[in-house]
Amino acid sequence: MVTGISPEQLVERRRRGEPIVLVDVREPWETEFAPVPGEHRRIPMGRIPDRLGELDPNAVTVVICHAGVRSLAVAHFLERHGFATVLNLTGGIDAWSIAVDPSIPRY
Repeated sequence: MVTGISPEQLVERRRRGEPIVLVDVREPWETEFAPVPGEHRRIPMGRIPDRLGELDPNAVTVVICHAGVRSLAVAHFLERHGFATVLNLTGGIDAWSIAVDPSIPRY
């Protein structure tokens, strides 16, 4: 079962140096307009099946999109494909912009 993680929780876990793989499944125009700060992987949702081998199924993986809907679908997909710990960023980059980094444009 996919668990949600709030933007604040994600920022705190990253601050503590926890090993987290952040996978941004938005389209390229979205990631250019409203980029996620810090290290992350950009794999548009439609490319996930083809690029599944680029991700570590044993890593803690947080999936992000615009509002949390696409990322939830991808998180379920990853779980079905053997990923041990998958979290969905609740509210997506939009919630991140509101809660932790208002410099990220909302769209």
